[in-house]
Amino acid sequence: MTRRLFGTLCGLVFLVNFGRVAFPPLVETLQTQFGVGPATIGVVTSLVWLGTALPRIPVGYLLTRVPRHRVVLASGTLLVLASAFTASATSIPMLQVGAFAIGVASGAYFVSAVPLIGELFPERVGRMVGIHGTASQVAAVAAAPIVVAILATFSWRETFWALSVAAAAVTLLLVVVSRDGSMDATTGADRNFMAALGHWKVILTGILLIAPAGFIWQGLFNFLVSYMTQAKGFGPTEASTMLTIVFAAGVPAFSLSGRLADKLPHVPYIFALLVAFSGALFALTVAQGFLAVAVVIAVLGYVIHSLFPALDTFMLSSLPSDVRGSAYAIFSGAALLLEANGSGVVGFLTEANYPFEFVFQTLASALVVSVALLAVLYTVNRLPGVNRGASTST
Repeated sequence: MTRRLFGTLCGLVFLVNFGRVAFPPLVETLQTQFGVGPATIGVVTSLVWLGTALPRIPVGYLLTRVPRHRVVLASGTLLVLASAFTASATSIPMLQVGAFAIGVASGAYFVSAVPLIGELFPERVGRMVGIHGTASQVAAVAAAPIVVAILATFSWRETFWALSVAAAAVTLLLVVVSRDGSMDATTGADRNFMAALGHWKVILTGILLIAPAGFIWQGLFNFLVSYMTQAKGFGPTEASTMLTIVFAAGVPAFSLSGRLADKLPHVPYIFALLVAFSGALFALTVAQGFLAVAVVIAVLGYVIHSLFPALDTFMLSSLPSDVRGSAYAIFSGAALLLEANGSGVVGFLTEANYPFEFVFQTLASALVVSVALLAVLYTVNRLPGVNRGASTST
């Protein structure tokens, strides 16, 4: 039963993440279909990630009272309904509500499913969470070609109708494989929210390390297809290929970076990744030609996806076990609330006739300044919650 349950979770996480990353390859199509500019669609894509962020803290609290698999089932059900609602949207407000609801389903899923996997496989948590994360990343890789294939024959709506049907099938399968009443024992009473707030220094540092880069990443990948067609002169197929490459580079990044994070000092390793991300983004703004852009995109995708397991390793190793779940929920929810605005800002600036190259060069410069300030604080041992020279926080 445990193996079947885990396999079903891997199927559901594929669909959950697909719902989040299906919007970037649809940006141009949605602008045309609804007769709006990039700023409006930028708000739509931002709402997906705002929806991902908002439920994390309250769901983290809910999980102290409700079995995790029941919350996972609820998130699957919400994905079914949200996808169907999005597919039937006839106005921008409806599309915004649907996008937000898809985000809420994904946020609730990740906060409940990852701890559930830890309880199902207590002796090999890292390996199983890594497999689960890879299934999620495969969805990011597959999203662009799947959406392009659907658009070649149908309309954008069929993308979300198909997602709704697939999510319904997997959610029903999850009901079957989790019907054993013993699963109700996986409630997990390890979240003390008041105690978690006492570790606000570590939470703050985690947000400072990830939010600026995450903000830029949201703006970049949500508008990558538009960026490639407008600034690089690529056709729709070539532009979608770049979106596939940037996510495909993340598949090996998750496992390799996680292993490196176990061996290297956490904060310096994160600084190195942030600097590499800034450099890759600068390089992207000057690269020309399909091959050159593809190489830079691959490097950029590898670096940004390496950052996520590095941050997770830093946070999880810096927090005591009795508050790890709640503190991590606060960290991830707060960070994503900031990051989610990236696509809206990029959409607003480009609609105001600022070139993509200028926007991304400015954001990359701002990230360099942010990293420099954090590095100075780390050097003088004043970075909140971090002991310089130690791999964990105190």
